[in-house]
Amino acid sequence: MTRLPALGLAWAWLVLFALAPLAAIAIVALSAPADSVPPFVFAWDLTSLGAAATDPLYRSALGLSLRLAAIAAAGCLALGYPMALAIARAPARWRGVLLLAAMLPFWTGFTMRISAWIGLLRDDGWIDRAFVLLGFAPPRLLYTDTAMWIGAIYSYLPFMVLPIYARLSKRDPGLEDAAADLGCAPVWVFFRVTLPLSLPGVAAGVALVFIPATGEFVIPELLGGPGARLIGRVLWDEFFNNRDWPMAASLAILLLPILLVPPLCVRLARRRP
Repeated sequence: MTRLPALGLAWAWLVLFALAPLAAIAIVALSAPADSVPPFVFAWDLTSLGAAATDPLYRSALGLSLRLAAIAAAGCLALGYPMALAIARAPARWRGVLLLAAMLPFWTGFTMRISAWIGLLRDDGWIDRAFVLLGFAPPRLLYTDTAMWIGAIYSYLPFMVLPIYARLSKRDPGLEDAAADLGCAPVWVFFRVTLPLSLPGVAAGVALVFIPATGEFVIPELLGGPGARLIGRVLWDEFFNNRDWPMAASLAILLLPILLVPPLCVRLARRRP
C-alpha cells in the first residue's frame, strides 16, 4: 500500500506530460487545415497522414535526419567509448575532475556553442588556416553535411560518455585480470570481457544521441545551409511558416515509431548479464 502514492504520482506525470500531449498531436494530425485560430478543424481527415508518409519531400527529410542521427551516434561512440574507458580506469581521485571536464560544454548555451563552430569552419577560419600551415588546400566545411556531422558529434558526445562510464565503473576488474592470467591477449580481453559488460551503457548512449539528433533543428539551421532540409526544419516550416498544423502533427506521429526503436534496443541490452 505504501507504493500506491508513488505509483499514482508517476502515472499522473506520465499522463499529463506524455500521453495527453500525444493525444493532442494525434487529434491535430487527424484534422483538416483551416483559415482559423487555431488553423485546423477536426474532421477525421487522413489526408495529412497520407501525404506525410508518401510525399518525396518528407521522406527525403526523414532520410537525411536518420542519416545525421546515425552518423552522430557512430561518431560519438567512436570518440566517447575510449573517453569513458579512460575515465573508468583512471585513479579514483581523478575521475570527478575528468567527468567535470566532459560536462563543461553543457555549462554554456547550446546555440552559443554551435555558433562558435561557424568561426572555426568558415572560409579563412581557424581550421582553414591550420590546413594552409600544414601545406594542404583548405576544404569547404561550413554549410555542408560535414559541418552538421561535426556539430552533432560535438554537441551530443557527453550523452554517450556518461552512460558508458556508468556501466564501466561498475565492472569487476578481477574478470579482466582473470582473462589475462588465462593467456588472453589485451585486445581479446577487451572484446570478450570489457565490451560485452558495457553493452547496456553503449545501447543507452546510442539511444540518448540518436533520438534527439533525429529531430535536430538548430545544428542544420546554423551549420547545414539552405540545402539541409531535415525533418526538424520541415516541422518548423509547416508549423510556423505554412501554418499547416495537421501536416506538422502527422510528421511527428510518423516519426514516433522510429524513435521507439532505440529504447527497445536498450531494454534488450539490459537483459544481458
